[in-house]
Amino acid sequence: MTASCTGAVDTGFASLDYLQIGFLGVVQGVTELLPVSSTAHMRVIPALLGWPDPGSAFSAAMQLAALAAVLSYFWRDLRGVIEGSLTAIRRRDFQSSSFRLAVGIFLATIPIGLAGIALSSLLNACNSPLRGLMVIGVSCVVMAILMGISELTCSHRRSMGEMRLRDALIVGLAQVGALIPGVSRSGSTLTGALFLNFKREEAAQFSFLLGLPAITLAGFKELWVLSQAHIDAVAWLHLMVGLLVASISAFLAIWGLMNFLEKFSTWPFAIYRAGLGIFLIAAVSLGRLG
Repeated sequence: MTASCTGAVDTGFASLDYLQIGFLGVVQGVTELLPVSSTAHMRVIPALLGWPDPGSAFSAAMQLAALAAVLSYFWRDLRGVIEGSLTAIRRRDFQSSSFRLAVGIFLATIPIGLAGIALSSLLNACNSPLRGLMVIGVSCVVMAILMGISELTCSHRRSMGEMRLRDALIVGLAQVGALIPGVSRSGSTLTGALFLNFKREEAAQFSFLLGLPAITLAGFKELWVLSQAHIDAVAWLHLMVGLLVASISAFLAIWGLMNFLEKFSTWPFAIYRAGLGIFLIAAVSLGRLG
C-alpha cells in the first residue's frame, strides 16, 4: 500500500493503529542498531502484512529511540570521551585518545550531514524511489557481500585506542551509504570499521559512538519537518508510542549485539541480509511485492 502525505511529507504511520505502531516500534528499535537495515524491515514487514508504509518520516524520527539506547548503554564511555577531551584541551595534549576520538566523531559526521542536506527532498518525498523494495533488496545483497569480504580478509585486531582521524573519516564516508534504504547505518559503519581491522566488538562500539551526532541530527530534523507539516495530535501520539517501545527494544538490541560480537563473527548477519535481499529481488521481479 502507498504512503499518505501531509505537506509533501511521508506520513503513512498516522493511518496505523496503536498495536501496529507498537509492533513496528519493536522492529525499528531492534533493526536500527543491528547491522540488518531498519529501513528494509520497515518497508518489508508492512508490505507483507498488507499495512500502509509507515514512511521515511517515521523511520527517521524513530532514530531518537536509538539515540536514547546508545546514550544509556555507552554513557560511561561517552562521559570518558567528553571528560578526557576537555582535560586534553586544557593540557594541550592533542594526541590523547579521547580527544582524537571526539575529533574523529565530529569529522565522521560531516559527510553524512552534507549528503543528507543535499538529498533531503528525495529521501523524504512521498513514495520516494529510494524506498522501492528492489533498491532495498539490491542494497541488502551488496552489504552482505561487503560484510562477508571483511570477515574473510581482515584481521580484526585493532582497538579503539588505536583509532586515527583517517579511520574516523573513512567510517564517516561509509556512513553516507546509510542514506540508501537497505544499506543500514549500523551495517555500513560496522563494516567500514571491520575493513580497518578493528576487533568486532570494538568496531560495533566505534560504530555506535560515531553514529550519535548523525542519529541526533536526523531524528530532531525529522521532528521539525513533521511539526512544519502540522500533523494532528493523534499522529504525534503514534510517534510517542513508537519511540517508547523502540527505545526499550533498541537497548536490548545493543546489549545482545555487543555480547554476540565478543564471541562470534558477523557471518549470521551477512547471511541473513543476503537471504532478505534475494527474497526481495525475487518477490518484486515476480510481482509478488511492489
